[in-house]
Amino acid sequence: MLDEERQYFSEHGDELRRQHPGKFVIIHGQTVAGAFATQEEALGFGAREFGLSSFLVRNVEQRADIEVTVPALALGLLRADPSHPVRD
Repeated sequence: MLDEERQYFSEHGDELRRQHPGKFVIIHGQTVAGAFATQEEALGFGAREFGLSSFLVRNVEQRADIEVTVPALALGLLRADPSHPVRD
């Protein structure tokens, strides 16, 4: 999951740091969809823009080799309710 996005972040990390210093970027596929001051802003945008599709949110200063896991998500305990639209 998110292998393509993680690879993109790893390969373009220097460029992303130059273009968006200190920001949280959203990567969807091989595309940077946006850069935001906070992780909350990035996650909100990603949820509105991509819904239930996968997207990567990373701070450009974060090393590419750091793995972040969400146990509740990995174990299937955290689920989205697609019957309710995401709102601002």
